[in-house]
Amino acid sequence: MMNDEQLLKEVWEIIEKYSFDQGKWDKRSRKARIIQDLGINSARVVDIIIDVEEKFDVEIEDESLESISTFNDIVEILKKKMGLSSS
Repeated sequence: MMNDEQLLKEVWEIIEKYSFDQGKWDKRSRKARIIQDLGINSARVVDIIIDVEEKFDVEIEDESLESISTFNDIVEILKKKMGLSSS
């Protein structure tokens, strides 16, 4: 079963290909905001969500999309979708 850190690492791997500012990427954290802190535009966020859905074989509903701001938000949504306990 996948743990929290493994899930975060896989989410980072997906998002990294959409981050074009290495300086901002190097300073990322769980609480880094995808758009504001990393400079990833909202159109790319849609691509990120599609990649996450495909990688983890889940569907993220529109209501959940509105609550995504940070890496940790994505991880928490995935944990719920995958039936993993919240830490």
